[in-house]
Amino acid sequence: MKAFTEQMNYSMNRTELSQDQVFEMLKNMRRRYTVHYLRRENSTVGLDDITDHVAAWEYNTTPADLLGEQRNRVYISLYQTHIPALANAGIIDYNPETREIQPTSRIQVFDDYLNVFTRPIRPWDRYYCGLALGSVLLFTGIWLQFHPVAILSWFVALLSVLVAYGILAATHYWYAQNTIPDTPPELHSTDD
Repeated sequence: MKAFTEQMNYSMNRTELSQDQVFEMLKNMRRRYTVHYLRRENSTVGLDDITDHVAAWEYNTTPADLLGEQRNRVYISLYQTHIPALANAGIIDYNPETREIQPTSRIQVFDDYLNVFTRPIRPWDRYYCGLALGSVLLFTGIWLQFHPVAILSWFVALLSVLVAYGILAATHYWYAQNTIPDTPPELHSTDD
């Protein structure tokens, strides 16, 4: 078993996570709640903050109303098992001395598996394709000296297209960061 775990850790750190590795990481509810919290915060957080939220979700209460025993049970599990597993997989950067945790970009691989989006996913591919088609039509119109767009210079057209792509990309990023709900989609049973 130890050899399998070491091989899994080695393979997760050097390549992208396979579907089996993702399922292995997500088989425990506390780990799923941790990933959800980190994905939602998307910044450096302390282990105590994660513990409070994971325990509150697990016991269907608020962080302020947690009992010490409930919090300690979750803290020990996170500290000894789940945080090291996420760190070994390269999903988080963990500093054991300060107990600060920073999600890496690799954490986004879980989005599809955890159903973190509450609003329908926008058809971003269509927006990008539409902008690409519009750009081709704009440049073709300038090249063919088509009257309405022929007055634009190549520089102005190129600058306009770049600005449009920048605005679309920024909007896409903002949307992706702001569609994560406050609580995980699953809040029913616990598996230690």
